[in-house]
Amino acid sequence: MSSIDEVASPSGLSPKHPLGANAKVLLTSVFGPYAVDDGSGSRLINPMELYHNQVTRVQQAYSLRTFQRSWGLMLIQVNLEAPTTLLDFPSEKRFLEEIKNHEYDVIGISSIQTNLIKVRKMCRMIRKHLPHATIIIGGHIANFPQLSEFCDFDHVVRGDGVCWMRSYLGQDVSMPLKHPKVIANIGSRIMGVNLINHPGDIAATLIPSAGCPLGCNFCSTSAMFGGKGKYVKFFETGQQLFDIMCELESSLGTQAFFVMDENFLVDKKRALGLLELMQKHDKPWSLYLFSSANVIKMYTMEQLIALGVCWVWMGLEGKSSQYTKLAGTDTLSLVKELQSHGIRVLGSSIIGLEEHTPENIDAAIDHAVAHNSEFHQFMLYTPIPGTPLFAEHERNGTLLDRSEISIPDIHGQLRFNFHHPHIVGGQETEMLLRAFHRDFEVNGPSVVRIIRTNLRAWKRYKNHTDERVRRRFAIEAKSLPIHYAGALWATRKAYANDKRLAEECTRLLDELHVVFGDESRRAAPIAGRYLFKKLEAEQERLRNGWTYEPPTFYETNVKNSAGPAVYVEGACC
Repeated sequence: MSSIDEVASPSGLSPKHPLGANAKVLLTSVFGPYAVDDGSGSRLINPMELYHNQVTRVQQAYSLRTFQRSWGLMLIQVNLEAPTTLLDFPSEKRFLEEIKNHEYDVIGISSIQTNLIKVRKMCRMIRKHLPHATIIIGGHIANFPQLSEFCDFDHVVRGDGVCWMRSYLGQDVSMPLKHPKVIANIGSRIMGVNLINHPGDIAATLIPSAGCPLGCNFCSTSAMFGGKGKYVKFFETGQQLFDIMCELESSLGTQAFFVMDENFLVDKKRALGLLELMQKHDKPWSLYLFSSANVIKMYTMEQLIALGVCWVWMGLEGKSSQYTKLAGTDTLSLVKELQSHGIRVLGSSIIGLEEHTPENIDAAIDHAVAHNSEFHQFMLYTPIPGTPLFAEHERNGTLLDRSEISIPDIHGQLRFNFHHPHIVGGQETEMLLRAFHRDFEVNGPSVVRIIRTNLRAWKRYKNHTDERVRRRFAIEAKSLPIHYAGALWATRKAYANDKRLAEECTRLLDELHVVFGDESRRAAPIAGRYLFKKLEAEQERLRNGWTYEPPTFYETNVKNSAGPAVYVEGACC
């Protein structure tokens, strides 16, 4: 076994493949299924669904069910001159068929730490069927300690995989980056209904940067791309982003963008440069993005609205949090202000911070729930290899031994992988579920919260002086008079015994009727009866153990390629 640790860098200090750009490359995610308990390390509690996994986890049929592609692999693929195939979400059988029936010189596997057993199995399969292929491992698993003791690979890549792969295959690493064309969400459904042409669901994925310079001690993504004070900018200017977004708008038919960047607004010059071009060229785009609280406060509300910010994933972490990104910020007031302008918030809180105890955890949960954000992620405080938090616990000898916890169970939704000073005996598992349930019980289904904020936005901005801004809010309000009216009608019926939530649905319906008149009055009971039946059917499926798995994607960057692979190309040269 040859195991070589490599850190990707712009200097291109990486080994070279003898075939260079003539090498045949396969990039792949780990095999499924994912939402099952099996011997390959899959876990029912840890499906390949970000929202259902850790945001709307207990909302049953109201949970948002959706998948996201392996964006990192897609970014690498469209930037390689070598013939490159991407196999995303394969079954084990499909992966085996691919390596048995096709010759590859290089095989790259991307994974997170919890899928270590699958990566090990895939490496063994490759060695058996393609013994001369070079195996490269990337993604968050690259920071796993002693990875070479578990997996037979040739190189592990941490950080910028595009730069490393270009260098490895003899390409010029300074060439302009191409951007993949990809819709943000796949197979989205809620209340038992598949979402079609919903603004958030048809958003294009935009990848401006990787990592976050704020460098929270628990953040594995920040650690992967330089840590505190550093991050990798794939696109430096607002002009570059604007050109890519224009191409994505044209090719994918969307005016919404999911900005896959840990803290996009931190580069204010780039963001305001993009805003200037959006205004100049009359683009009513919507942006779904991640931002820390202190960074979003660097902008006026007028700038955020003009930039099209309609959804923010924001770390709240916990009451009295000492993280820099929250310094001096009243997050309760900030969330309320953002919502008053129609900006939906996905708040993120941590259970199991150092100061948490069985005595104060309810106060911490109540503080999180009080934000009444449209979505709320709860995660256990988890030291992930490569992070400063992991290094601290390693120094202190407080990490659990591998005999005490299975690697596939270290994902932040089950139990600690360290000895907490105050929370012991598996108490954290119940505490985490308590947080999810309390948020759902107090604030109701996320879809109702979204409707509330969308309606507030339309009432506030439908007569805005800027016609470009008005058009953007009109696009986002399209679902209100029919689909959302029906959702409120169905939810009121489903929660007839919950007086508070039923009254909230009635209040919102009355507001909708005032704004949209007969259109919503007629649509609410018709769409509502349909949605109520779909909701009941979905609940029954869930009671019967139904799980959701992503489809397999098979793509190539080779034009006129033989076989069934879909041809892909970069969105911008």
